[in-house]
Amino acid sequence: MNSSEIRFCDLQSQVDLNQLQELFKLAAFWAQNRKIEDLAVAIANSDPVISVWDENRLIGFCRANSDCVYRATIWDVVVHPDYRGLGLGRKMIETLLNHPRIVRVERVYLMTTYQQGFYLRLGFQFPNPSTTMLLYNKHQATSSLATPAMVSGESPRG
Repeated sequence: MNSSEIRFCDLQSQVDLNQLQELFKLAAFWAQNRKIEDLAVAIANSDPVISVWDENRLIGFCRANSDCVYRATIWDVVVHPDYRGLGLGRKMIETLLNHPRIVRVERVYLMTTYQQGFYLRLGFQFPNPSTTMLLYNKHQATSSLATPAMVSGESPRG
């Protein structure tokens, strides 16, 4: 590997879904069973999407959602095991945080199971003790929620 061969890309259209699926299977315990069709939907609804390439090999990936002012959330940060320890994860997160859709956002959130130390070194902080994250897991929800009737283009008010 020559560092001049490593390139970062922020084009959704350049993400090779088959390589992304393989990268998740290899290096992301939380994304082992993601389907190509679902990956395509997730990427289409994320901006920015950052991919990292060694020539034509996908070696890193992350994505975010943002309102471009107040809040953004980072998802699916992964670096191929053969490329860890080279600073690519740091550079990938810095690239994402400096993207025009993220750079002026007040608060950027992410969730991690084992990499808290990595993100703390990048300037992330644990929220104050009164902040609580809640999770609605559609596949485990036991109660059904009534969906209000909507006319296309309207949103529910509440």
